Amino acid sequence: MAKAIKYEKDNIDTDVIIPGQYLKLHDYDEIAKHAMEGIDPNFHSKVQKGDFLVAGRNFGCGSSREHAPIALSQCGIQGVIAVSFARIFYRNAVDGGFLLPIEVDEQTYGKISDGDQIQVDTSKNEIKNLTKNQTYSMKPFSEIVSKIIAAGGLFKYKPD
Repeated sequence: MAKAIKYEKDNIDTDVIIPGQYLKLHDYDEIAKHAMEGIDPNFHSKVQKGDFLVAGRNFGCGSSREHAPIALSQCGIQGVIAVSFARIFYRNAVDGGFLLPIEVDEQTYGKISDGDQIQVDTSKNEIKNLTKNQTYSMKPFSEIVSKIIAAGGLFKYKPD
């Protein structure tokens, strides 16, 4: 069980996820303290390990910085549930083994509220909202993405 931390906003870019002045940091714990600082300076204190960030369309747009999924992951976020992702953020999240980028339709996005208790089952492609006693579908991962996630990232992935 995890908490949904929702920001009803589209186009949350990498400058918001981790502002540029922190890109010189190499300590992941220090980077995590600044996750989502562009929207919510207290974000890192709201997160408990395993929580999910919920956002609208085009999450992670902007630059190709790997710091964005690193900051969220190190902060405790297990995955981001969004209507769509910028492709570079999506692949950085998967390839680095940092987070689950979970795509949902607009209707599902609208049904998940800030603070809802949820469970994500990627094997069934579903999200259970325990607070509202509802189950939603998520877009399945492609076969290769599923294998990379299962391996813990691209560097740990061994092709068949």
